[in-house]
Amino acid sequence: MKKVFLPLLCMLALTATATGRWSSEKAREWAADKGWITGCDYVPSYAINQIETWQEEDFNPEVIDKELAMAESLGFNTVRIFLSNIVYTAGPEGFKKRFDSFLEIADRHGIRVLPTFWTNGGKCMEARLGKQPESISGIHNSQWVTTPGAEYVNDPGKWGELEIMVKDIIGTYADDNRILMWCLYNEPENLRRGITTSVPLMEATFSWARSCNPSQPLTAPIWDEVSTQPGKTLTTKLPEATFVLENSDVLTFHCYREPAALERIIQSLLPYGRPMVCTEYLRRPQSTFESSMPIFRKYNVGAINFGLVAGKCNFNYPWNKIVDGEEVAWTEEPEIWFHDIFRADGTPWNAAEVEFIRNMTGKK
Repeated sequence: MKKVFLPLLCMLALTATATGRWSSEKAREWAADKGWITGCDYVPSYAINQIETWQEEDFNPEVIDKELAMAESLGFNTVRIFLSNIVYTAGPEGFKKRFDSFLEIADRHGIRVLPTFWTNGGKCMEARLGKQPESISGIHNSQWVTTPGAEYVNDPGKWGELEIMVKDIIGTYADDNRILMWCLYNEPENLRRGITTSVPLMEATFSWARSCNPSQPLTAPIWDEVSTQPGKTLTTKLPEATFVLENSDVLTFHCYREPAALERIIQSLLPYGRPMVCTEYLRRPQSTFESSMPIFRKYNVGAINFGLVAGKCNFNYPWNKIVDGEEVAWTEEPEIWFHDIFRADGTPWNAAEVEFIRNMTGKK
């Protein structure tokens, strides 16, 4: 009965006062029984973007089950996923049915889910339903969609449908142990692609989420690694980063840099006294499992790398290859993969690396 009425109550309580940020003590209590959080950012190999992940005509639980079994084989206990506002708005009940199916599959593999609502990352500014553009061979993440996109982020008049989505999904799953925590806004500091500022929408999204009083913590990651650069500190960050640091229950961050930089950013966040999770790393050869996981383990910082199975998004290829100011495709599969761990058939790119991960997670 609770699952039926909770989202409705959240949506009706539009004027209710949202609960405040968790205390650092409450956040540490939440983390106490979670163990070492390890996992990956997961996009199914069949999907070119978030829309293709969740559309009814594309959603493929068989592939998801097979690929989350690969994550389980590594000893991973978490996957971070990306949602789609336009797929939800087109059919909320169908979207939630597929979302619940995903949670069930993950749970069978002993994996908790970290859903992400908004992201400023992506090369496609126009999100549309239906058949998605084809993958461009040799281009990293060629059709990823900025969600909800600059048209929404810059216009509060369009936020009504976003509020409904956040309150419905978080309200429905507010006490669901299959959810690790909620990532409300990915790359809020990424102000490219027409976005003027992420702070107002981020502030509204945190308020909507808190009005549902979820048992899981709320977070948004620090994306710009300015604190790892010589002579700069967290106080020099953008307003988006300041908001994140002042409002996240659990601190999350991205770091694709070398081990020394990773350790510096962790040390710069220690004074906040909150649990930490790195929700994006792995950029071979600069950032690897072998160089990063021991540092995460040393500080008991959660370790969520980007990528699991090589697929349509070409995450195993490096970021942009620019020639004469234009992005061009890589003509051959890289000898050293950038992201991802397995091929679609379950073969690891590097068997020794897989053994290392298993030794770190205690799976072996």
